[in-house]
Amino acid sequence: MELEEAVAAALALPGVTEADHHGRRSFRVGGGKVLATVWADDQLNVMVGVDLAHAVGVQPGVELLWWGQKLSGVRVTLSEVDPALLDELLQDAWASRAPAAQRARPDLPPGT
Repeated sequence: MELEEAVAAALALPGVTEADHHGRRSFRVGGGKVLATVWADDQLNVMVGVDLAHAVGVQPGVELLWWGQKLSGVRVTLSEVDPALLDELLQDAWASRAPAAQRARPDLPPGT
């Protein structure tokens, strides 16, 4: 998978916007909650839940993402990851960060 395909997948989620995050591209929902960041040209950090991170951390192209002592999600190498798995990871990150009203009605624009 190419970076721009991953970016398109993130931006296709309801209410997701792109913003700068310390000089890197990030994808946010629900008032600015980060669901993914571009770490490098071939890597995306996806802020999934701890259980899913542990479950997929052994898959090709996926490694656990630690910030100090905290497990924050997974780092995905786009050239190695299964595209369907990346979609699942992005969906999980979105579902844990999108406002409840938006999760209930993803067809509505944010703030509706």
